[in-house]
Amino acid sequence: MSQTKKLTIGLIDVLLYHFSIVLSFMIRYNMDIPRRNFLAYERARIYILIGFIILNILFGIYILYNKRIMDFIFLTIITQLSMGLVIMVMTFYGRWFAFPRSVIFISFFVSSFILIIWRSIVFKLYVKIDGTKKVMVVGSEEACMAAVRNFDSSKNNRHAVKAIVIDNFYENIKKHMNSVDIVYLADKLVESEKIAIYDLLIGQNKKLFLNTSFENLVLVNPNIMSIEDESIIEASSFSISPEDDMIKRLVDIAASLAMLIVTSPIIVITAVLVKATSKGPVFYKQIRITKDQKEFGILKFRTMSATAEARSGPVLASANDSRVTKVGKYLRSLRIDELPQLFNVLKGEMSLVGPRPERPFFVEQFKEQNNYYYLRHNVRAGITGYAQVYGKYATDFNSKLNFDLVYIKKYSFVLDVKIMLQTIKILFDKVSSEGLTDEENVTEMKLPEEIVVLK
Repeated sequence: MSQTKKLTIGLIDVLLYHFSIVLSFMIRYNMDIPRRNFLAYERARIYILIGFIILNILFGIYILYNKRIMDFIFLTIITQLSMGLVIMVMTFYGRWFAFPRSVIFISFFVSSFILIIWRSIVFKLYVKIDGTKKVMVVGSEEACMAAVRNFDSSKNNRHAVKAIVIDNFYENIKKHMNSVDIVYLADKLVESEKIAIYDLLIGQNKKLFLNTSFENLVLVNPNIMSIEDESIIEASSFSISPEDDMIKRLVDIAASLAMLIVTSPIIVITAVLVKATSKGPVFYKQIRITKDQKEFGILKFRTMSATAEARSGPVLASANDSRVTKVGKYLRSLRIDELPQLFNVLKGEMSLVGPRPERPFFVEQFKEQNNYYYLRHNVRAGITGYAQVYGKYATDFNSKLNFDLVYIKKYSFVLDVKIMLQTIKILFDKVSSEGLTDEENVTEMKLPEEIVVLK
């Protein structure tokens, strides 16, 4: 979606939110609004509306392509709850005490209702105008099948694979590209043929998707410099600058302390439940790998029986895992079992945001299978991360690695805030909290009849 359309939608959002607050005043005071109370809102209005815009951007409200209507309903409710807290903080620090708390409460319901209707209309129009994009997947048969599975499992119907090209790439793309909207290069191609395909698609103004192979990730977030009469692309490293890392660490300390204070009642209640419902310790300590490939003991509430791996040895978690206790299922689904990791953050072993830490046993396996796996250990492991927000819990380790490397390449403080806020959404997403399923191990898949195979 173009920036102009996003700006227009955002502007109307702001106007509707302002209208919602005014309407809430009318409801609260039966159309006879006291001047003193409304003046408090008028003085705080510009700050409230700026906060509204920032929250909506951070929660990804204006990114439409990967969402469903239910996502907008949920995100709108979350953002409006957050706005209620923001307004209370703003009016406290701005000393606008006459802004009624009852109006804030009413405006939550009024604004949520109005914005949900407006955003549903926008999304319906977006889907109708933009429609489903037809995709041609290019690469080896294995890479194409993996791409088809990925598109097919997407939660929306924004992309539909109509053809896969597994040989004679340039000729087949040239012959059939007018029947699709997007060409996705899902695999490595011979350099000369790849350049020819680039030239063909760019010349025909055809949209091009690339996979997140290492050679493509290297070019993410480059620095362009000029030396004499030549422009040079400097590839950024897979690391976070010392300055950014220091800021990140300070934020981790402050935020984890605050979160421990706020969640302390939940921590105490959970500890009692774990102890009362199954034999064994309340906390579970396990060796994981973090920055610079250092080992540390990650803390979790115990969600499995105390002897879960006595016979099997290290095993990746799976959906419907029989080793998980009854209370453990709920702790996992709500991610409450992760709360003790705030102590790991305070100690500097972890960050609030970063690649999820793996066990040494699996790290050694993954390093053997992927030579670039070590790069994810250039930053501290995190409680939540890019892969957890934008991927699925059941995603294979290579896909998770790609998410982690994209995060490191694109790192910014704003990105961390965005990931932390969007983590709230995945707490209520059943798929995001499940383990590996048998489906993830399926290597063979029958192609739908409508997909054309070009050789």
